[in-house]
Amino acid sequence: MTPVEFAVAAEHYLAEAPLADGSRRVYRIALHTWAWLLVGRTPPVGAQRRRAAPPVLPLALLDGPEAPERLAAAFAARAGAVGARTANRELSALRAALRWWCERGWLAADPAGALRPLPLPSAGPAGAALGEERLRAVFALRVPLREKVLWHLVRESGAPIERLLALDVDRLDLPNRRARTPGDGRPLRWRGGTARLLPLLVAGRTAGPLFLTDRRAPAGTPERDRCPLTGRGRLSYRRAAELFAAATAPLDPAGRGWTLHALAEPHR
Repeated sequence: MTPVEFAVAAEHYLAEAPLADGSRRVYRIALHTWAWLLVGRTPPVGAQRRRAAPPVLPLALLDGPEAPERLAAAFAARAGAVGARTANRELSALRAALRWWCERGWLAADPAGALRPLPLPSAGPAGAALGEERLRAVFALRVPLREKVLWHLVRESGAPIERLLALDVDRLDLPNRRARTPGDGRPLRWRGGTARLLPLLVAGRTAGPLFLTDRRAPAGTPERDRCPLTGRGRLSYRRAAELFAAATAPLDPAGRGWTLHALAEPHR
């Protein structure tokens, strides 16, 4: 049965999406933010943002002829309030949910199909992706193996970063350079850079998250997000983004660092 309310549909999506717990929390906050925006209200900020119940919003509001215009206006308003980087991240979360709802027939079409992420001034010459010279500089950085593998995978696979962070070791097919993620029948593929480094990252592990945190997972972490060998947890989207921005800050003329999305090939 199709959910009537936006927040209920969001919970159905989050329950099935192949996301780590940290990423799932970020997605929930982003989707709740869209609920506020779509009824023309200012989303709460700070700690209140995490605790506030979103306004009641009929899911059918995203299925009418005015839905694309309503979403575009909300996206523009959000970008003006918090900047392109945050607005783009929230748009990515919404589009993932919209695609999932469309696949289940809850929406007739994706009302955000025409929306595109906004350019990031520090991302690169074109404002959206890093040029070849900057890519070479990024991959020449002296960083931990985990970061090297993730960055190559973002560049070579064209898959959403959340999907990459949801990868488990036992889902990898190293000889054929591919993997599958839970709940998604599409194979994820990579090329030479990832193929060279990935076996080193996996060495000695047969199960658990591919990308791990630096510390042991806190008590209560679900088993699926904990490495059975090391006890470390699954790397979250937020932490992966922070690490990339910090590592690339010295390369960025603005000194802020770049986004992981800037690594994706332009045609992806």
